[in-house]
Amino acid sequence: MQATYFAANGWLLDLAGLKILVDPWLTGSLCFGGQRWFFEGRLSHDWPVPAVDLLLLSQGLEDHAHPETLALLPKDLPVVASPTAAKRVRQLGFTQVTAIAPGQATTVGSLEIRATKGAPVPQVENGYRLTDTGSGFSCYYEPHGYVDPATKELGPVDVAISPIQDMALPLVGPIVQGRRTAPGLLRDLQPRYLLPTATGGDVIYSGLLDRLLRVRGSAEELRAIAPATQILEPVAGQPLELV
Repeated sequence: MQATYFAANGWLLDLAGLKILVDPWLTGSLCFGGQRWFFEGRLSHDWPVPAVDLLLLSQGLEDHAHPETLALLPKDLPVVASPTAAKRVRQLGFTQVTAIAPGQATTVGSLEIRATKGAPVPQVENGYRLTDTGSGFSCYYEPHGYVDPATKELGPVDVAISPIQDMALPLVGPIVQGRRTAPGLLRDLQPRYLLPTATGGDVIYSGLLDRLLRVRGSAEELRAIAPATQILEPVAGQPLELV
């Protein structure tokens, strides 16, 4: 498997003979509902749109189903998505869309895609366990650190892509809770590799939300309690070979 990180939640995975674009943000700014005063992210540069075989979306929010990025993709590209993300891409003109909810699964070639419970934002969105049914190589992805209690039944996996830091707001608590849940994730899924997500990439953030967010947790903390897992901190745009 090869994994390339872009920014925020965006990944390009090469697995089961497929190039899979996950929750991409490749161009333009990121904000919610056009409220730039509240929150805005800007990439240090745009990423070229890769040639891909499958688009995989875990949530329908802009930081997972980014409108400007989705507009650049061919509308006949196969898409597997949470129900809210599936609704969004259909509205944008995508024609080959498969919606799956937690507990459901679908296959694309030799890739099995099984949805797990993800973040409640407010509806429960998706995590995924991806399995190459030919080789048995498997990858777990969930971008907010909301680990389905049933996830341990899907382990072990070769690779886990999940946050390792908490991002919290005063009086609200964590909106990303990697520091809190990563130890249990490692215990239950026993991945050989952990790739942190959600807080990396060359991004400049601004707005009220950014000023209020508090980020806690580090790879060093996790390595101290999970020496059996290689925690690889990705550099944006540089592929990681995971064998």
